[in-house]
Amino acid sequence: MNIHGVNPASITVMVGLPHLSDGALLRRAREMQQPVLISANALSRWSKRRGWRQWMGWATDRLDNARELHSLSLDSAGFSAMVTYSGYPWTVDDYIRLAAAFPFRWWASLDYCVEHQVAADREEVLDRISRTVRANIECRLRAADRGIDRTFMPVIQGRAPSDYERCADALSFTIDHAKLVGVGSMCRRAIHGPEGLVAVVDHLDRALPPRTRLHLFGVKGDAIPYLNAYRHRVASIDSQAYGVSARAAAYRQRRSKSDAFVADHMAHWLGVQRARLRQPTRRLPFQPMVLPALEPDNPWEAAIAQARREMRDLIESGDLDHDEVTALWVEQWAADIYRAQREG
Repeated sequence: MNIHGVNPASITVMVGLPHLSDGALLRRAREMQQPVLISANALSRWSKRRGWRQWMGWATDRLDNARELHSLSLDSAGFSAMVTYSGYPWTVDDYIRLAAAFPFRWWASLDYCVEHQVAADREEVLDRISRTVRANIECRLRAADRGIDRTFMPVIQGRAPSDYERCADALSFTIDHAKLVGVGSMCRRAIHGPEGLVAVVDHLDRALPPRTRLHLFGVKGDAIPYLNAYRHRVASIDSQAYGVSARAAAYRQRRSKSDAFVADHMAHWLGVQRARLRQPTRRLPFQPMVLPALEPDNPWEAAIAQARREMRDLIESGDLDHDEVTALWVEQWAADIYRAQREG
């Protein structure tokens, strides 16, 4: 099964849908025959029977409504899960069951986003990259067991361009066998700057194998003219930005944000994105590379940094669960390193 199906000279704009209920919005998506992306969160069942919101599994019956779509792909809902629930409510095995419940064009690995709202400092960014590496490995192994590894899309994470390369290097075996790789933490990223969207794509264009193409999650439409320069590398992007504009328009017009109203905004939004794909390529001026921070001069801070590095290595290898890591354990680990250095 070919999970890509894209012209190397084009970028596919995928429409993110907030649900798969059989109504005006889904009917319009069928009519447009545009590839669709659905979030795992949109297929979740919840209960407040015990007085709080509890995840109860997947509403896979909703997938029956997607049969006539051009194609449907699955996103793991990483950002929503981190912001709303402070983590995934479902396990890797739960997610694999969902991925196996429908012939998705592709389904993305679980990953740990690093937007500023989620990862406040550099150490947290690096920790979440390590978690992403391990999540990719676990998803790929379980996908092979279920026979759905051909449609599995690995996802890399990072804040700086070099972070994404490091993540890709740690997943080199997985990426070598994947023609499409997802790039996370894109939707709130500026276009310009040393950590901007174009800087990340340009860095990956030089770092990844030539045949590897990218899916960029949640890219803003005004970035498309700049991405036109990377049509050989960027296979697809997705967005649900039309929902935001529909909400604002409904508020201004003092009317209900019905599915039919949102569907009109979706169709208009898609027309705008297609027009942007036809625009002349825009290029940014040279952007100097940001050098990584130096090792701390303070011996105790250096021991803390080394302890976190060693823990991240164990997380990536599967010898340590990231949920086991606490601030106290980091300090105890660092104390052992500090003592060994002083005694040595």
